[in-house]
Formats: sequence, structure tokens, C-alpha cells
Amino acid sequence: MTLPLFPLGEDPGPSFADLLSRLDPSGAPPPAAGAPPQPRDGLPGVVHGTTIAALRFAGGTVVAGDRRATEGHSIAHRGIEKVFPADRHSAVAIAGAAGPAVEMVRLFQTQLEHYEKVEGTPLSLEGKANQLAQMVRANLGYAMQGLAVVPLFAGYDLRQRTGRIFSFDLAGGRYEELEYHATGSGGRDAKNTIKLGYAPEMGERQAVELAVRALYEAADEDSATGGPDPLRGIYPVVAVVDEAGYRRLGDDFLAEAFSAVLEAGRRLSPPAREAAAARHVPEGSDQP
Repeated sequence: MTLPLFPLGEDPGPSFADLLSRLDPSGAPPPAAGAPPQPRDGLPGVVHGTTIAALRFAGGTVVAGDRRATEGHSIAHRGIEKVFPADRHSAVAIAGAAGPAVEMVRLFQTQLEHYEKVEGTPLSLEGKANQLAQMVRANLGYAMQGLAVVPLFAGYDLRQRTGRIFSFDLAGGRYEELEYHATGSGGRDAKNTIKLGYAPEMGERQAVELAVRALYEAADEDSATGGPDPLRGIYPVVAVVDEAGYRRLGDDFLAEAFSAVLEAGRRLSPPAREAAAARHVPEGSDQP
């Protein structure tokens, strides 16, 4: 197979989407131009991913996502992957319609690899976030039909020597989060949990444990978010991105982390009968 050649004025450059559109217009991503279709309440049979979160620590970022996917009020999958390596020093997590989201991630991964091959250098972290924002914007028409994709992008900036997090809206708006962010159906509960325990100077292990606790609390409040399932050996996906690159944590480590979260919860929340007995003062007692 030979590489395609283009006239000087028609070279698509480092854009893989433009390359696709020139070689095979039928396989290119849909354009964002034109009036979007009318909104719909949802599409039957569409699988949705739920809760994802990311937070910064002193040496990089932690990205986490639960494993449950829902189809209406039913559980469609218990082991779906929602956190992926975008390249060596960045990660992308997905929430929303699972099919378009996974397709978007694959195209994003290919785009970053294509850019590096053409230009001879990796795209900057902010440039990667901009590329992902354009893909989210291109999906707006489908989002208005109920196929919304809401990614979360995080990585280690080799130029600034720090971790960075970017969130997006359905129209392709890109926003940098200074400390942490969570989205999806359980995003509010996960974000509140991180907010209560976050400290900018925390280390990697503390950040991972906080991300694990955030997903646990989200699963406790949100039916669409899946918690740990020791019986099936299913645990959320948690990845660390630091100067050494993307690293997914093993299930053995996550099992220990969730056990620590459960033990801490038991210490902080005694059984109701013990709490009631401690508060009860018998009639005629001299106790205050």
C-alpha cells in the first residue's frame, strides 16, 4: 500500500479527519454545519455510560470512571470501559451515548498519532483538548437527537510540568478545570465528595483513594452508576497520568482501596441502634 499524494494546495496536513474526507467522504466524521435536528427525549436501545471524574495531584492527574452502562432503566453492561489512553501523556474518559463516544475516542487517538507522524512531534496538551472540542462540536447534531457525548480530558503537560484537566459542553466548549471535575449521571455526587477531601498538595495515592471514594459515593446515590462488584471481579477503571506517562491501576490495588473506603465508612457511621443508645438518657438520670 502506498501513501496518498496530494497537490500542494490540497494537502490535508496533520488533520486525520480531513484526510478521511479526501480519501473516502463516506467514512469521514459528520460535519457540524447546518441546522441541527429537533431534540428528542431519548432513543430506545441506546446504551449510555454514566459517571467519570478527574483530579489533579502534585505530580499529575488521576482519571476514573465506573463500569456500568444503562439502557433506559435497565443495566446494559456491567463492565464497560470509560477511561482510555489518548496518547502517552493524556487520557480521555467518556459519558453519554456509549457508541458514538467510543467511536469519538478511537478517532481522537488516531488523530493524535497521525499528527505526531506528520509533524514529527506530539501535539501540545492544550492542542489535544482543542482537537477533542472540535469532535464534540461535530457531534452536536446527533446530541440534539439524544446521542450526546460528554468527554473529560486530562493529562500531563510536558511543557508546564504539571497535570491539567479539561471539560466540555455539548456545543464543543472547552473549559480548563483547575483542580477537579466530574460529570455524568453521578457527577454531582462524585464532585461533592472530591470537593470535601481535595487538597492541591496531595500525593498520588491520596488522589487515587479520593477518586475511588468519589465513585463509591456516586454509586451509593445514583442508580445508573456502578459500584465495585467483588463477586464478579469488576472494579472501576482508574488511571494515573504523570511525567512517566499513562498508567492504569490494577484491580488488586483497587480492591484494597475500596476495602479501605468501606472500613472508613463503617467507622464514621455506627449502626443506628448504637447511635440511638448513645444519645438516649434514661428518665431520672443525672447524666447531662
